[in-house]
Amino acid sequence: MIRFGGFMDGTGLRLTSATAAIVGLLAIGAAPALAQRVPTPEQRIERLESQLRQVQRQVFPRGQPASTAGFSDEPAATQSSVRTLSDRLNGLERQLAELVRQSEENGHRLTVLQTEIARMRSDQDQRLAALERAAEAAAAAAQAPAPGVAVTNVPAGPAVTVPSTGGNPPLLANPAPARTGPPPATDAEDPAELAYDEGYELWRAGKYDQAITSLRAFASAYPKHRRTSWANNLVGRALLDKGEPRAAAEALLSNYRANPKGERAADSLYYLGQALMQLNQPAQACKAYAELEDVYGSSLRAELKRLLPLAKADARCS
Repeated sequence: MIRFGGFMDGTGLRLTSATAAIVGLLAIGAAPALAQRVPTPEQRIERLESQLRQVQRQVFPRGQPASTAGFSDEPAATQSSVRTLSDRLNGLERQLAELVRQSEENGHRLTVLQTEIARMRSDQDQRLAALERAAEAAAAAAQAPAPGVAVTNVPAGPAVTVPSTGGNPPLLANPAPARTGPPPATDAEDPAELAYDEGYELWRAGKYDQAITSLRAFASAYPKHRRTSWANNLVGRALLDKGEPRAAAEALLSNYRANPKGERAADSLYYLGQALMQLNQPAQACKAYAELEDVYGSSLRAELKRLLPLAKADARCS
């Protein structure tokens, strides 16, 4: 038996070098064919989708189920979806810009309000300080002796005349107790009158908040002054004018009850009826008008006598 040089194959046969080379080349050529038979991931996905659709047609013959209705063959990001997303982003940007603008405007308004409040507070402090100084000056002037007259206590005896400057008639020594302090000042010189006039002018100018502050400061500084009834009544009217009928009714009723003989107590009772009408309480307004007539009657000033019948008719008082 002739033996050729070479090696043994898997069957136990010994192959020659040439035969081995031919087998190697065949193996190398078969490798690409085997690689071509291996499916790519895309092919595997397509095969799975095809199989899934076949299963769905069998399980759901009337159409796709709700859980899979959202899937389609279209690409995930179509032109319409991109446009929709872009529009939503543009809308959000516009809304954000509007919020920023409103925030800046609110910040500016807040700064303006804070500045105005600080100015009003400073103005109020100055006015209160002026009223306090005026009250102190009035109290000091009331304790000072009358100018140009010096009266001393003298033992009882014959009347002794004391000269007086300024052409005043002679006074008797040891007279009955006389009024101390300066002679009554005119309205133009009275600090209380000036303080009340300030609040009145603010009310006439339509500056109701400032008028209320000024008038209340006046009433606090001069509680016994004749103008206090006027000031408290005007506070109620200012509240009524600025659209606060409930607060106005409280202020007017308080002025009437605190000083029913005050010069403007009757006015407060009349305007109390007006405030009650704004509060939709005509029956209570009629009670206020009836009390106005019962308490003051013919002593009402002409303006109230003219206004009262119209007010009662408006309230449909019996």
